[in-house]
Amino acid sequence: MTGRAAGSAGGDSAGLGRVLVSLCVTQVTSWGVLVYAFPIMAPRISSSTGWHPTAVIAGFSLSQLTSALAGVVVGRVLDRRGPRLVMTSGSLLGVFATIGMALAPSLPVYLVMWFLIGVSTSAVLYQPAFAAITRWYGSARVRALTTVTLIGGLAGTVFAPLTAALLANLDWRRSYIVLACVLAAVTVPLHVWGLRRPWSPAPVVDDVVGGEPDDPRRIARSGAFVMLVVAMSLGGFAVHAVVVASVPLFAERGMSTTVAAWALGLGGVGQVLSRLGYARLANRTTPRTRTAGILLAAAITTALFAFVPGPVALLMGIAMLAGAARGVFTLLHATAITDRWGAAHYGRLSGLLSAPLIFTGALAPWVATALAGVLGGYPIVFGFLALLAGGAAVLSLAATPSRRVR
Repeated sequence: MTGRAAGSAGGDSAGLGRVLVSLCVTQVTSWGVLVYAFPIMAPRISSSTGWHPTAVIAGFSLSQLTSALAGVVVGRVLDRRGPRLVMTSGSLLGVFATIGMALAPSLPVYLVMWFLIGVSTSAVLYQPAFAAITRWYGSARVRALTTVTLIGGLAGTVFAPLTAALLANLDWRRSYIVLACVLAAVTVPLHVWGLRRPWSPAPVVDDVVGGEPDDPRRIARSGAFVMLVVAMSLGGFAVHAVVVASVPLFAERGMSTTVAAWALGLGGVGQVLSRLGYARLANRTTPRTRTAGILLAAAITTALFAFVPGPVALLMGIAMLAGAARGVFTLLHATAITDRWGAAHYGRLSGLLSAPLIFTGALAPWVATALAGVLGGYPIVFGFLALLAGGAAVLSLAATPSRRVR
């Protein structure tokens, strides 16, 4: 590792600890306000305004698609300016857009504000947080990334009941204004205070074998990078679709809504447990083997959903295994660039990798539901998703650059 910007996990433990604590808190808050509050708010927004539920949900979908596109630009700015400016600006924009959405007098204004929220999320959620940790933590990044994703996973646990409590006492507009104030009070000062570390726009040669890192434009055009994007996007589509489609699948298997909810909860437990073991997995496998193995695990667990009709206890066990595959997929995404090309251009390359992955994730709920109607039920949908994830595992074998890192 070279340069102050690279940081050192052991050289400034207090400064790195401040970074990690700040990002853990801001990730929970940002995900909670900008993402997880909406499913609780959506029915109230529709009933209060008279806007069609599809139009209300379209705003949220628009924000996800906008985030995917904006993330490419945000990644370039991250490499040049660092996460402090990017994430602080993103928080401020998120506060403004959330308040604007809460006060929106018409559907077009509401949609414009969701567009701005999408720009905001590209600058405050996992992508810039991963970039900061990757640059500053260097070789110790996997454990720090694991910590952030574990804590970030609590956003729904914290903000879903908080949002429901607000709606029990306030209308949706005032509830969103309260949440915007929470976003402002927590994330803006923590991004300003917690991310004040040196950041050099110069490439960081930390784990690239053979000297200077490649031109990011050449990497982005390489066959290995293209195959990585395709494999991760297909795998991401399958992983996200499984979450949405699991409840109606369980219903077709004869499970009640309550039991299906417990199954989803066990999937969350599996997600947390698998992330705890990711550092050990990363130390014992190569990037090529690890990527293919995780995607293959997602394919197998998805196939089990398709072909195992019961009993309930077995389905819950499968849900937990599927959650484990989903949990490590997030960390696989976070480390895929540095595992292959180092940290020098992480922001830019991560933005290019994340854009189609976010896009396919946003489409997954709609496509899974449509396929169930076309194919005649959710078991067939899960069979299709298993094939998709299996294909992604095969394609990932070609996502290895000719010049290896590490």
